Amino acid sequence: MPEIAPHLWFDTQAVEAATFYTSLLPKSEVVAVRTLRDTPSGDCDVVAFTMAGQPFQAISAGPLFQLNPSISFVINCETPGEVDELWSKLSDGSTTLMPLDGYPFSERFGWLNDRYGLSWQIMHTASVTQKIVPSFLFVGDVCGRTEEAVDFWTSVFENTKVDHVMKRGPGQEPEKEGSVLHAGFTLEGYEFAAMDSALDHQFAFNEAVSLVVLCDSQDEIDRYWNALSAVPESEQCGWLKDRFGVSWQIVPRAMEKMMQDADEPTLARITQAFLPMKKLEIATIEKAYAG
Repeated sequence: MPEIAPHLWFDTQAVEAATFYTSLLPKSEVVAVRTLRDTPSGDCDVVAFTMAGQPFQAISAGPLFQLNPSISFVINCETPGEVDELWSKLSDGSTTLMPLDGYPFSERFGWLNDRYGLSWQIMHTASVTQKIVPSFLFVGDVCGRTEEAVDFWTSVFENTKVDHVMKRGPGQEPEKEGSVLHAGFTLEGYEFAAMDSALDHQFAFNEAVSLVVLCDSQDEIDRYWNALSAVPESEQCGWLKDRFGVSWQIVPRAMEKMMQDADEPTLARITQAFLPMKKLEIATIEKAYAG
């Protein structure tokens, strides 16, 4: 079963940001930091870390992509006090999108972009099954396509479930009747949320937040690549964009271990092997690892 992990793109702050994020919640740690040399972005720090036991990855690779609220992260909290504590930690240098307050859907909720630009929704909820839930905001050209995306993604992956799809009624202009107010779904047992918004948002999905799919075989890589990739010019180094503009990385699980275990010369060989690739080829990477 593939594992899915959010990946965050920073200009230079990946290590700093990961260190900060792992201070927010129990069962969080920086797992590994490696530097890839001589990439098109120069030397890039690559970070693996966990938050509340959930895997994350980050990279410092220059100012090509900017974090924005098109993909945010909901932190589900068991008490209003936990919401307040996390809000206090994240709010220094932040921009508030929805103020910390009571709302019809939660007695304690706030939405902000933190000091690095990453978007967080901090929410008191009666039942916490997954601590941190990535949430997609479908705006602009893809507004109104949330339900289509959920149906598509749950058809691509195998261990999936649509938990709920709540739709808007009439009289909520500029939102359209029938658009998705909130959807909850799982891919390979990993929970996600999504919604449409017809407001005039000045952002869209981009590579700053992508989803890494760790695969156990070349057949798995080929299947997910062929199913998801819809923008040929975005194919590079295992990265692709789907029909909705969401970025994914289809990566051999073995490559993660190779890069963590490799010495500098071996890491350099692996890096130079995968940089020219579009879809990643396990055999070529393993050959580079072996020298």
